[in-house]
Amino acid sequence: MAATSGTGQRPVGSHTPTAGGLARTALPYAEAAGSQVVQVYVGNSRGWALPAGDPVQDVAFRDGCGERGLQAYVHASLLVNLGSPTAATVRHSADTLAHALRRGREIGATAVVFHAGSAVDDGYADTAMRQVRQTLLPLLDATDAADGPMLLVEPSAGGGRSLASRVEHLEPYLDAVDWHPRMGVCFDTCHAWAAGHDLASPAGMAATIDALVAAVGADRLRLVHANDSRDPCGSTRDRHETIGAGTIGEAPFARLMRHPATAGVPVLVETPTQRHLGHAADIATLRRLADATGG
Repeated sequence: MAATSGTGQRPVGSHTPTAGGLARTALPYAEAAGSQVVQVYVGNSRGWALPAGDPVQDVAFRDGCGERGLQAYVHASLLVNLGSPTAATVRHSADTLAHALRRGREIGATAVVFHAGSAVDDGYADTAMRQVRQTLLPLLDATDAADGPMLLVEPSAGGGRSLASRVEHLEPYLDAVDWHPRMGVCFDTCHAWAAGHDLASPAGMAATIDALVAAVGADRLRLVHANDSRDPCGSTRDRHETIGAGTIGEAPFARLMRHPATAGVPVLVETPTQRHLGHAADIATLRRLADATGG
């Protein structure tokens, strides 16, 4: 997958606000930021509510993305945890993912991102992975039958008996769902750094992406969250920072944008926004790094 242009082969965009109306808010924001790809919530990011959505806004968003050549992604609620020992949490998580997949289909989203989850308690890991299998396989089969969005598992920042934080943990996670064709991976740089991958060393970014590909194959990497970090490597703290202003630094993101495995993979920032500018500065930085590397 040789790239001829960094920005052309790796569409760059951001997590995008929707308060006030999906199309009404997200599309102007994307235009102002210079986004080629957007990610949105379709419910409360920290709640279990499952809103139906506004059909008028859904159509306007879907058509508007088509007119602008924008790829769209949905991020599921941050509460989702399929490994929880609390039955109600697993049930709510399953309902939330089903809702996100349905809403994703309605707005033309390519995929739904969710966090890998945690077993929470010592000795619960085996049961937690069985829950992952039992919950995800019916959802994956259903979205496959409906030609709906993929599901993308995002490794966590580590700690708390995470089911997948380091990239090598993705292999047993995907094995739990029989390597379903509708299951992919979202790689988050801040999470990987927090989980102990030293992305700032000269070979660190390439080594981490190579390890991800070795674990699951290049075809499973479908989205990148490019976020700098406020904390040191291995902190297990998920606190995002502006590209180049954090502890990862700018240089590793240039390596990210030229790695062969990221060619054709959309790159999103979830960094702190700047007043009146939104994510425009970070998107411009990634575009500059991509162009400087020649893809």
